[in-house]
Amino acid sequence: MVATHNKSSCFLDACRKKPTSRTPVWFMRQAGRYMPEYRKLREKYDLLTLCKTPELATEVTLQPIKALDVDAAILFADLLLPLEPLGIPFRFAAGEGPVIETPIQSKSDVEKLRPVVPEESLSYVLHAIGFIQNSLQGRIPLIGFAGAPFTLASYLIEGGHSQNFLKTKSFMAQQPDAWDQLLRKLSKVTGDFLQAQIRAGADAVQIFDSWAGVLSPSDYRKSALPYTQQIVRQLSALNVPIIYFSTGTGGMLDCIKETEADCISIDWRTQLDKSWDILGPSFSIQGNLDPTTLFAPLPYLKSEVESILKMASGRHGHIFNLGHGILPETPVDHVKAVVDWVKGASR
Repeated sequence: MVATHNKSSCFLDACRKKPTSRTPVWFMRQAGRYMPEYRKLREKYDLLTLCKTPELATEVTLQPIKALDVDAAILFADLLLPLEPLGIPFRFAAGEGPVIETPIQSKSDVEKLRPVVPEESLSYVLHAIGFIQNSLQGRIPLIGFAGAPFTLASYLIEGGHSQNFLKTKSFMAQQPDAWDQLLRKLSKVTGDFLQAQIRAGADAVQIFDSWAGVLSPSDYRKSALPYTQQIVRQLSALNVPIIYFSTGTGGMLDCIKETEADCISIDWRTQLDKSWDILGPSFSIQGNLDPTTLFAPLPYLKSEVESILKMASGRHGHIFNLGHGILPETPVDHVKAVVDWVKGASR
């Protein structure tokens, strides 16, 4: 399937700062453990099997579309899928998240990383995109995604998640040449992977830099930003919106806007209107409800939704979302209520 990327929707229009009839809404991790339909599948299949089986990935991607009536679908996959073809095996440990079997420790480890051809080693993701688009029939757009070089590097070096990212920051400071080589390789992998997703039919892409907030502004600008810029520039000619997602980065939005992405996703730690003032009028903005607010009583939840919409009112380019992903225990009816409120209040 070859994407034409000429479809119009309130989500794509908002990404491009065009006027919309209302505020589009979707949620990060909108397909996942909080949904009974997903939990039933997980009783039968592990996470990697869901990701690597296009029919199952399609089913999971579509579950929140049917249940919530959101304005965009996001491909069901995992940030770490490109690691395996790079030559870095990993697994998901119960209650611990991803575990990298052989973390990167030196330049020689970096040099051993294999080239990745997404159409070959990640073809199951591209097949899933085709299946999803066939099911969606143009009703709403599909978002593809991949991990930003810094975030992927932190997983590779730490061996999984970390509290202080000591190994990553030490590697960055003590082995700058190896760091540069690693990040260049990862930016190529991510850029090529997203390019392949777009060619397979993704209508927009999101770059997840989940751990960028652990860096100081100067370290971010020096050791992370240039590699993300490389990806954005690689994709810019393909005529799809590019969303950049990070958390804990409210204090360095002046750096974040240098990514040159079309849309910046912000978390709940920073006020939406003030963030937009820093980013400037050329960006659309995504966010930024605290995921824990979805557990609040409905009147309180509604007031928080209305507060965010009020901060964005009068500006083109707001996409309502969370500041991070939906938590596993979240009440589905509260998520659906937010969709209905956003659609009704912003129309």
